[in-house]
Amino acid sequence: MVMPMQKTTLLAPILLATLAFAGCHGAEDDINLADTGVIKLAFLPKDTDQDPEKDPQRLAAWIEEQTGIKTEIYPIDSDGAAIEALRFDRAHAAFFDGAAAWIGWKSYGLEAIAADQKGDGRTYYNAQAWIRADSPIQDFADLKGTDSCHTGLLKSAGMFMPMGYLIKEGHAEVVGDPDDINSLVGTVDAFFGTPTIPEKGQEFAGYDGALKCISVGHGDVAFIRDSTWDDYCGKTDAPDWCLDKSAYRQLPAFGQVPSHPVMVSPHLDATSRDLLRGALLALNDSPEGQSILEEVLETPGITGVTTEEHLGTWSENLEHVPGVKAHFMAKHKISTA
Repeated sequence: MVMPMQKTTLLAPILLATLAFAGCHGAEDDINLADTGVIKLAFLPKDTDQDPEKDPQRLAAWIEEQTGIKTEIYPIDSDGAAIEALRFDRAHAAFFDGAAAWIGWKSYGLEAIAADQKGDGRTYYNAQAWIRADSPIQDFADLKGTDSCHTGLLKSAGMFMPMGYLIKEGHAEVVGDPDDINSLVGTVDAFFGTPTIPEKGQEFAGYDGALKCISVGHGDVAFIRDSTWDDYCGKTDAPDWCLDKSAYRQLPAFGQVPSHPVMVSPHLDATSRDLLRGALLALNDSPEGQSILEEVLETPGITGVTTEEHLGTWSENLEHVPGVKAHFMAKHKISTA
């Protein structure tokens, strides 16, 4: 049963940092960090009174040491503010949520130079459809009319990636206004038999809930990340509903859901991009750097990436989700002006 659309709260920590400089460059200029004289590291403000280890000044000091360029903290209040800073060359780079990064790339030409790592060291997870091993489902076309288990409403692996893929490949058709995110519910209803889209806290909510949904026979297919069974069932205290891993099959991945990338202005020159990337990657190589990663950036590591490899399959599917761009722009306070 499809539940009514409600606002949700992100469980993952909000990671947002911008490398900015005082002054303004024209869009036709190549920006070189060495010429700016100061790097301003903008951060979504945190309360660090109780835990000074989380103070972003530590990251500013690190970048200054690595680059030889004075680095300061500059507070920002949203992903939208960070995108605006990059658009108008008041900033060099920013850590973004994957959705905001996609808007920044497609709408304003921002580019990725690095990304934070997830717990397993990857900068992404694969979005997949899981089914029972004895299911008659063989390919994506067979999903039509089946009972689907989603992690929740407007979730990346649980809804955006599978629905974007099914629409892109011609298996599903958008029902309603293609520019309205609310049309996604009608599209899900029209394609599947009885979809389960739980609210937070309900049985079958989240990755584990969606896997449970097919494990107990409530649904035919679960849209989850590739590591879900290992995360919840591959341990000694696994819940009773877990089946042996061989009891499940996976269809090919829809694509990769990205971690938080570091996006840069399209006007930042190659030398400066390499300088910033090098300073960030150096965090991986020392105890102090590791402490900054864990305490300030809340990630185990940083990896160098390109825009296409990090955001490519995410973008290919998102582009087909009705109303998703307007939804993300409103959610992240991104201005169209």
